[in-house]
Amino acid sequence: MRHIDLRTWPRRAHFDFFSRFDHPHFGLCANVDLTRFYPLVKQRDISFTVALVYVLSRVANAIPEFRYRIRAGGVIEHEIVHPSITILTDEDLFSFCTLDYIESFSEFAARATERIAFVRVHPNLENVPGQDNHLFMTAIPWISFTSFMHPIHLNPPDSIPRFAWGKFFDERKSLKMPLGVQAHHAIMDGLHVGRYYAEVQSYLDHPEAFLI
Repeated sequence: MRHIDLRTWPRRAHFDFFSRFDHPHFGLCANVDLTRFYPLVKQRDISFTVALVYVLSRVANAIPEFRYRIRAGGVIEHEIVHPSITILTDEDLFSFCTLDYIESFSEFAARATERIAFVRVHPNLENVPGQDNHLFMTAIPWISFTSFMHPIHLNPPDSIPRFAWGKFFDERKSLKMPLGVQAHHAIMDGLHVGRYYAEVQSYLDHPEAFLI
């Protein structure tokens, strides 16, 4: 972890401006193409959720702004951030489940599968207080939504990026899925989220390069 020097940070004016907002988060929602990704995941008997969470986490770790966090009026940059997902449990409820991001997909998948199985038996809604090296993720597989808003804390500022994906649908012989991204405007802009979508799609278009 490193502290951003606000005195020399090119984004300082934008940080100060958006930090004064009552609701400084912004969200985008766009469809991603699963036409190449989904069949390969199924062919190799890989969990779709685990594979998608890996892609979303890998891209987030590659873009510095997704590793920035607001802390005590300043900004820090984590070296690595980890996905914290929701999983269904009994009685139509859900649990949080934090996974360790590992660059090797095979190692990530093995640990994630083990962790998910454990949390299904031991559900919880607790996060470690003050720990912000997470990426919050959730699935809404019943709806092909066109927008999405996550609950957030405003005091102290919650600057953890949030992600949501929805129900697949066919469009002109392509398999599509809505993907929502929510972020704190003081530490990133639409430009950074646009880069995120582009890189996610690149991974989804070439799954054979990393699903090994």
